[in-house]
Amino acid sequence: MEVLRPTLISINGRIYRKNVVKEQTFHYEGDEEEDISYSARIDCADEPCDSVSVEQTEKGFRCAIDVPSVLYKYIIGRKGETRKRLESETQTSITIPKQGVEGQIVITGQQRAAVISAFTRIEVLIESFRRKQPFTHFLSFPLNHSSIQERFLQFKEEVLEQCSQDRGVDSSIFQNPAKLHLTIGTLALLSDTEVTKACDLAQQCQGFIKDVTGGQPLPLEVVGIEYMNDDPAMVDVLYAKVQPKDGSDKLQAISDRLVEHFVSSGLMIKEWDRVKLHATVMNTLFRKDPSAEDKGGPAAGRQNMRDRESFDARNILKKFGTYYFGEFDLNSAHISQRYSTDGSGYYTSSGVVTFS
Repeated sequence: MEVLRPTLISINGRIYRKNVVKEQTFHYEGDEEEDISYSARIDCADEPCDSVSVEQTEKGFRCAIDVPSVLYKYIIGRKGETRKRLESETQTSITIPKQGVEGQIVITGQQRAAVISAFTRIEVLIESFRRKQPFTHFLSFPLNHSSIQERFLQFKEEVLEQCSQDRGVDSSIFQNPAKLHLTIGTLALLSDTEVTKACDLAQQCQGFIKDVTGGQPLPLEVVGIEYMNDDPAMVDVLYAKVQPKDGSDKLQAISDRLVEHFVSSGLMIKEWDRVKLHATVMNTLFRKDPSAEDKGGPAAGRQNMRDRESFDARNILKKFGTYYFGEFDLNSAHISQRYSTDGSGYYTSSGVVTFS
């Protein structure tokens, strides 16, 4: 990172400059984290730091920050080192709930500026470690319509019949037909409060979705397959292409607006300029973990790369490149848990926003 061009981090509408100071580190026992700390001065690029809500008390000043309990350890640090350093450098007292107890981290101090400094440093630190957490939920359009499932199973049967001799092609890498979906984005929701917040955010999107769809289901067709990486002989993810029947960009527009809304809330990290709409039909992650999920986009599949065995998709693309999976009316977007499934085999939905 260039000193004159520090990384900018957006948190709840505020922009912070991230300063790397190698001699100061924030670690937690057992974690291998990058050597990063934040200087006593954390600059806000877009908004004054005094926008933080600080309460004046008889003993000084006080503010609180909601932090999922799973992230407490990063504020405490090994043997309490991180908290002690923060308290010493900002001249504040930081109270953290017991591990596993959801609540607020409370900061108190004699000076308002000191309390704000501690608050912003904790906020930036939490955001840094939040980005390292595996995603727990994902925002998607379900494609598990019965007619699509039937055509998918036929696709699987035909591919295995005609291409099973190709390297890496076997039944273990095919998607579960009940879990077919279009990934919009992934979320690391680390507490029940954050799950509720995400569901509320989804409901807020209903207005602009209806503006795009006219309050009607969106007719879609699933036609053709494509691969993620550059070499069709070394593929990890093969996906079906989905588009509105009228050839419009309505599905893309809804997806991009959904991501924009969730990114602005701080619950989702923006990875691409536009959502890479894809319905995974084959994924080499499934060889070892049938419940695995790829994040989509050009970088999909880079995780656990050493544990994956790619497959040769050239014959599949040649024979099934324009495969017709069917059409259906899309009427909702779901926030779903990463691993759990409901009675139908589809991922359990924590929140649903409808198009009509």
